[in-house]
Amino acid sequence: PESYMFHYPDIEYTRYQAEAMEMALIAETTKGEKEKELVDLKRVLRKIKKEIDGISVGGLASRYQYERVKKMADSLNLKLFAPLWKKDMKQYWKTLLESGFKIMVVAVSCEGLGKDWLGRIIDRNALIELERLSKKHGFHLGFEGGEAETFVLDCPVFKKSIEILEAEKIWEGDSGMYLFKKIKLIDKR
Repeated sequence: PESYMFHYPDIEYTRYQAEAMEMALIAETTKGEKEKELVDLKRVLRKIKKEIDGISVGGLASRYQYERVKKMADSLNLKLFAPLWKKDMKQYWKTLLESGFKIMVVAVSCEGLGKDWLGRIIDRNALIELERLSKKHGFHLGFEGGEAETFVLDCPVFKKSIEILEAEKIWEGDSGMYLFKKIKLIDKR
């Protein structure tokens, strides 16, 4: 289901990202109901609290997400690590691309981002186009308002890369998702 707090398109494939990083993945389901999904997260964090020092958040500008996770971290006496919070978006994307991140758009839901963005890799040319479209249509360049969702296929901490073997574009009205059907891990060249 859609979520106010969490990324959801192709979420079942995050296990490949964890495997690529050689990290354990702790996964739980949530119905995605506003505020109740935070109860679900807190339940999971309580289970593993003794094994962790803090919570890392990838939020860029959403006060809604940041404040709720901060409150939860404080209540569990955990540190909050939010390295991307309030970063300049152009610099953010530039750093990702220069660092070797391979990022795919897996959902769009705003004016200016059409079906052609689904499954597209964000490279320098795509970033130039995104900057132009962001200015023209007024969406957040980091997609922080839910304008789009992305999926990391490769990055410096991955020991292997993720390859999409089969996917399907689902388009309804003015939004859509790029749903993976089959993916695999491949050795880095």
